[in-house]
Amino acid sequence: MATGTNIKTYFEGAWHNEDKPIMRAADHGSWLGTTVFDGARYFDGVTPDLLTHCERINRSAKALMIAPTMDPNDMVNAIHDRLKSYDPTAAVYIRPMYWATIGDDTGILPSQDETGFAICLEQIPMAPQNASTTLTQTRFRRPVLADNVVNAKAGCLYPNNARMIAEARSKGFKNALVADASGNVAETASANVFMVKDGEVFTPIANGTFLAGITRARHMKHMRENGMTVHEKTLTFEDFHDADEVFLTGNMMKITPVTAFDDTQYEIGKTTNQVREMYWDWAVSGG
Repeated sequence: MATGTNIKTYFEGAWHNEDKPIMRAADHGSWLGTTVFDGARYFDGVTPDLLTHCERINRSAKALMIAPTMDPNDMVNAIHDRLKSYDPTAAVYIRPMYWATIGDDTGILPSQDETGFAICLEQIPMAPQNASTTLTQTRFRRPVLADNVVNAKAGCLYPNNARMIAEARSKGFKNALVADASGNVAETASANVFMVKDGEVFTPIANGTFLAGITRARHMKHMRENGMTVHEKTLTFEDFHDADEVFLTGNMMKITPVTAFDDTQYEIGKTTNQVREMYWDWAVSGG
């Protein structure tokens, strides 16, 4: 079942005004999980960093040994063309996707001769400005490159994220703050994470266990351009218990304040609100 409404699907070179079936039962991606996707957003009439997201899905495909078949600029043009059919006030989730269709003689290695591709546009509202979340620790960790394709936005990584969220919800929280293989904080089950201490901003250093997101990088650029001190470093769970503010960043909702991490409570503070305002000012001005 779809998450949103008013779904439009680009498949086999044409747009379809439906949640169109796109995978066959014997496709490599159907039974061996060779799928990648990316996500961008349309809101207030703008599509921030859309080209960057389209470029990343081609890199993700290559990381999963899938041959990308569409130029990122062509993706952008196709997306912009179909977004004209939405109400200008609508918020739309933009999801280009690749999957392997056939394998080699072993059946396991994806073939480079044929690739499935689709773009899904799905109307999903942006979160209200006052929406927040809560975090708890989870026993599940982020994998490393030696174990899984953490250098791709791959569908096969998300069952592990789902386990994290399910555990968090069973404890009465909305999301999980997740460790890397060394036991330090990596990200949450659904987004990158920042903390604020004494007016300075900190985020886990990209160490190959999680995707350092496009929206994460955009926020960091804005903060530094506006004279804020931002550190990328190894952070512990105790660091987060000692923080003044915590917020999440990701494409789906851009910035989400955190009000609790286990028994530690946070206010939605000045820095979190400022980062949100900087992003929206940049986005609606056309980037």
